[in-house]
Amino acid sequence: MPIIRSSDIGAYLYCRRAWWYRKQGIESANQAELAAGTELHAKHGRQVLASSITRTIGLVLVMLALLMLAAYCTAQII
Repeated sequence: MPIIRSSDIGAYLYCRRAWWYRKQGIESANQAELAAGTELHAKHGRQVLASSITRTIGLVLVMLALLMLAAYCTAQII
C-alpha cells in the first residue's frame, strides 16, 4: 500500500483530475507558471525572514536604549 501524504490529500481536494494526472506521471502544461509561483513563494519567504530579523534588531536596540536611559538616570541621581 503506498504512503499517503498530506500534500497528496491537498492536491486531491483541490483538483482531483490534476492529482490523477500527477499520479499517472503526466507533466503539467503550465511549467512556466509553476516556476514563477515557486519563485514568488521563495521571494516571499526571504521577505518574511528579513522582516523578522529587522524586528528582532529593533527590539534589541529599544532594550539597549532603555538600559542606557536607566544608566544615565542612575548616574544623574548619584
